[in-house]
Amino acid sequence: MHNKQTPPKLRSLSSGIIAAAAVALGIGASSSVVADEFAQYRQFFQPIPSLAPIPADNSMTAEKIEVGKMLFFEPRISGSGVISCATCHNPALGYTDRIPRATGHDGQVGDRNTPTVLNSGLFESQFWDGRADTLEEQALGPIEADIEMNMPIDQAVNRLKEFPIYREKFAAAFGDKDPINPDNMAQAMAAFQRTLLTPNSPLDRYLAGDDGAMTTQQKRGMKSFVDRGCIACHSGPAMTDSRFHRIQVPGSTDLGRYLVTGNESDKHAFKTPTLRNVALTYPYFNNGGVDELSDAIKIMGREMLRTELPNREVADIEAFMHALTGDIPEFPVPSLP
Repeated sequence: MHNKQTPPKLRSLSSGIIAAAAVALGIGASSSVVADEFAQYRQFFQPIPSLAPIPADNSMTAEKIEVGKMLFFEPRISGSGVISCATCHNPALGYTDRIPRATGHDGQVGDRNTPTVLNSGLFESQFWDGRADTLEEQALGPIEADIEMNMPIDQAVNRLKEFPIYREKFAAAFGDKDPINPDNMAQAMAAFQRTLLTPNSPLDRYLAGDDGAMTTQQKRGMKSFVDRGCIACHSGPAMTDSRFHRIQVPGSTDLGRYLVTGNESDKHAFKTPTLRNVALTYPYFNNGGVDELSDAIKIMGREMLRTELPNREVADIEAFMHALTGDIPEFPVPSLP
């Protein structure tokens, strides 16, 4: 059932996709009645995998992951000695900080909202503006950024070398003659971040065949999510295409990816954020200007779909968003030297 306000192009697109899926599945008028009327919509979603893709040149060893975990919580690789990656990517807050824009070195407030690092091993680009493609490329940027941790990477390396435990841990992980170096730091931090997957959400269980894992309202929201065309950008296991789309949300003057590429078409373009665990990672959008998930859904309807979504449909989609919350990784915070 389509809402009367559904744009014709989107209606035609989603109907065609569903029809194609039905043909592929052998669903038709002659088929027996399916117990779950929403079952055909399973075809548009993918579960969180048990492992993130692993680069050929950065194997996932326990020793390397342990080093990366320590670095993630290590504040002494910041200029002030009190800021770590976990300061902004707080495990207790969905690996965000739940403030509109990140606060870094010397109390400076950044231009953008802190994105979650949960499931970041599934992303094909990193940061809001995609200035890094991989976790390895992304890892050291915040350490050196003067508005974030504000420590030149050579100083961070020398700081770590002061501690026997880091010399021991890096040697066990990398076996190099001089193992504490920027490349190994980046590899270790990336390896740790690849472990931060969130499986077992209601959607994942539903995709595995558990019809009762999602409520009827959540299934209606799933249907609207596909029928409205949201799935075109919020796709794949992490529910992001890792591409860049122009959107100027209320209060934002940020030029987005344009600052990376210089292309006019990239003005106000930002990477599609993951919707996994989105109920935990408020406030929303690049400027953190929206506190409520329902309001964010309405804005996306206006900005990207060019329509005013009915309140009931907003509520259904919001319920579906809550079905995307998976199991947050649990581990003891490492003891630092």
